[in-house]
Amino acid sequence: MSEVVAVTDMHTGGEPVRIVTAGYPRIPAGTILQKRAYVRQNLDHLRKMLMFEPRGHYDMYGALLVESYLPGADLAVLFMHNEGYSTMCGHAVIALGRYAVDQGIVPAREPVTTVNIECPCGMVVASVEVRNGKAGAVSFESVPAFLFAREQRVELPGRGLVDFDIAYGGAFYALADCRQLGLEFGRDRVRDFVDAASALTETVKREFPLFHPDHEDLAFLYGTILTDGKDAFSDEPTKNVCVFADAEVDRSPTGSGVTARLAAMHAKGQIGIDQTRVFESIVGSRFTGAVARTTTAGAHEAIIARVGGHAHYCGKAEFFREEDDELGRGFLVV
Repeated sequence: MSEVVAVTDMHTGGEPVRIVTAGYPRIPAGTILQKRAYVRQNLDHLRKMLMFEPRGHYDMYGALLVESYLPGADLAVLFMHNEGYSTMCGHAVIALGRYAVDQGIVPAREPVTTVNIECPCGMVVASVEVRNGKAGAVSFESVPAFLFAREQRVELPGRGLVDFDIAYGGAFYALADCRQLGLEFGRDRVRDFVDAASALTETVKREFPLFHPDHEDLAFLYGTILTDGKDAFSDEPTKNVCVFADAEVDRSPTGSGVTARLAAMHAKGQIGIDQTRVFESIVGSRFTGAVARTTTAGAHEAIIARVGGHAHYCGKAEFFREEDDELGRGFLVV
């Protein structure tokens, strides 16, 4: 048998979070970004075993808990998916907040328990509602988020001119109104959204170099978020779908994506401090989002967003690979 890896499966708004609880080799000490690089270079076969078929699927998502580096962190995490390792994941943070309280990693305190989670993008502070010792809804305040490029335009082959923004919410996203691509939520197939979003992502990657003031490892376009265009503040929920990594579809509203949208909205005067919006996913699940306060990120005016949702448990498992099982190393059917 290969290494035996134990996991606890959760989901946040329908988006999976496979939390590794045992079985990974020791990861050398260092910063979280150094750990991310080490895992990518030396342990990627385990990501493929856990994320890919036959144990996972094309849209699986995972979280690997590692030794923390930042002072004050209660836990540290590396995020994994079909392409590699992301820098921030809000839906996983929501799940890990509840998990940390339920597992006693952080002692439960009513009515709210604070869990400091070190992510590759920096420290993220989760607030876990606790009642009768049981963890419930979770919200988090992430790293400074900002609008990187406003009202840009590219031409997509066969689709014409597309207007978009680029915003950072722990990861960089292109943000675009789906209607200009001829798409409508509830009418068109998810596959149509994926194709359009992927085309925009690849074009923006080629034509718009990114920069992050903290570290060059953060300066990459993670994906595209297609919205219903309802950015101006109202009491009506706004819908979006996030297509990230290698055309992976987020079933949740996307925590880092909601953060990026809030940063863009605030920069455009479309939402104020402490105004709450409801963000709805492709499967109908919802996160709340608000601008908690303003700050800076290098030369950028930035915000601290507050995003909230619910996570639920799905099960537990142990995974391994028999020595003669080549398909058991992991594969994807595209």
